[in-house]
Amino acid sequence: MLNFTTDDIRPQDRFDHWCEVRGRHLFGVTIELDRARRDKFEGRFAAVAVGTATVSELRASSYRVSRTPSDIARVAGRSLCIGLQVRGPGWIGVGRAPPQRVREGDLLVNHSDLPYAGVPERSDGFDFRTLRIPLTHELLLGAEAEDLFATPLDRSLPAARPLMALLHALTTRPADIPDPHAEVAHIVRLALVSRGRLAPGLPESRAALRSGLLHAARGILSRDLRQPGLSPGAVARELGISLRQVHVLFEPTGQSFARTLTAMRLADASRMLVAQPARSVTDIAYRCGFDSIATFYRAFRAAYGMTPNDAREKGRHTDR
Repeated sequence: MLNFTTDDIRPQDRFDHWCEVRGRHLFGVTIELDRARRDKFEGRFAAVAVGTATVSELRASSYRVSRTPSDIARVAGRSLCIGLQVRGPGWIGVGRAPPQRVREGDLLVNHSDLPYAGVPERSDGFDFRTLRIPLTHELLLGAEAEDLFATPLDRSLPAARPLMALLHALTTRPADIPDPHAEVAHIVRLALVSRGRLAPGLPESRAALRSGLLHAARGILSRDLRQPGLSPGAVARELGISLRQVHVLFEPTGQSFARTLTAMRLADASRMLVAQPARSVTDIAYRCGFDSIATFYRAFRAAYGMTPNDAREKGRHTDR
């Protein structure tokens, strides 16, 4: 784990420290900012290992950034980078091609050791999340990646939604992933498929797509957990796959779609029982998507070995 912030540095020294110590020697980039704005500069960075990859979160005041040939020679990465522009749109240019706009929510897939130049569109700062994976022959499956210049990914591509879902899981919930090494391999293959470097019909590509779609399906469940009408059919329609494919996605987990949804709703209800003591058990059951109070009580007892009221009382005493 690596964490640092400019909070403990004198305001007049923050940008120079970020530019030289962090940008130049750690990130391997060249950073520029108008002198009049440097005394108000702020930045935060955090990185953690997930499988063979490094997940990083960068939040800072807006600045111009580039990775020049000298930067690459000084700090080579030899990695595939999958980045998400969480906040702060801008423009990115590579070589002689016209700059491309990077919107909030855009994914970028590129090789770490290629030049680029980024310019912010606004002056209110940015948030950028990155998954960096050292490349090996085993991961690449014969694909070429050394000429993958940074470019925003077309969101309409079939691989875009599962790629985004898998990136979200690896960067925001890594502790919930049973086999991070396998998931890192999956996201590399999805990224290569999205850039046209790996055939989607390969067994490894299909396995990566299934993994990404499973995370996407779970994301829909989390988002619509309290909607009574949430069903396999609704998930299938949103993901553009068949109803059978939805059920197949959940088979490797050992739990069906229905069991997964029930477990998530029970966990939601369990939290609400303790956090909202004034709310009735019946109200919580229906609010969490159960269609009957009897079904809720039966599922809750089967999962936790106690009634919802017992769980509420136990939670109340635990919080004391």
